Amino acid sequence: MNEQRDWQVEEAMERTGVVKEGHFILSSGRHSRRYMQCAQLLQHPGEAEGAGTAIADQFRGERVNAVIGPALGGVIIAHETARALGVRCLFAERKEGEMRLRRGFTIQPGEPVLLVEDVVTTGGSVGEVADLVENLGGRVVGIGAIVDRSGGEADFSVPFRSLIEQTIDSYDPADCPLCAQGVPVEKPGSRKQVKI
Repeated sequence: MNEQRDWQVEEAMERTGVVKEGHFILSSGRHSRRYMQCAQLLQHPGEAEGAGTAIADQFRGERVNAVIGPALGGVIIAHETARALGVRCLFAERKEGEMRLRRGFTIQPGEPVLLVEDVVTTGGSVGEVADLVENLGGRVVGIGAIVDRSGGEADFSVPFRSLIEQTIDSYDPADCPLCAQGVPVEKPGSRKQVKI
């Protein structure tokens, strides 16, 4: 990407239509009026490169041997961050309800690993991947994200840096005003609306 130094996350999100309005079930199970679909940004190689380089720039002072992201949302951004750092990229997949390394991926004892995600809301998936890395003997040196939606609630024991912070209200399904109004709910990534 020739214009790398001019890349700005807010402008890229606007260009690519990342923010969606409606009634959504988030990966945490909570409901929201707004959803951030970073896949809209990451489908464009130049935008993905810009985001990966911007995250990498925030961790250049750390020794990093590998970048890992949770499938599916973290795969592309982990790859682009790894490319910008000149290290290998891994991804964790959920199998039988648990995050695992598959496809021959390995982490060496003591290996410094940067964990990257597209959007952090509760930090649940990121925490699972961090536990996986540590259980395999690796050492998580930091966590990077395109978007921090946690509102300061995501609490990690390593540096957490995002390109942008967004506060988007979310609701417990039992207290969701959109459900009370009968607004059809959509689970992002699915094609049909879910009737509640």
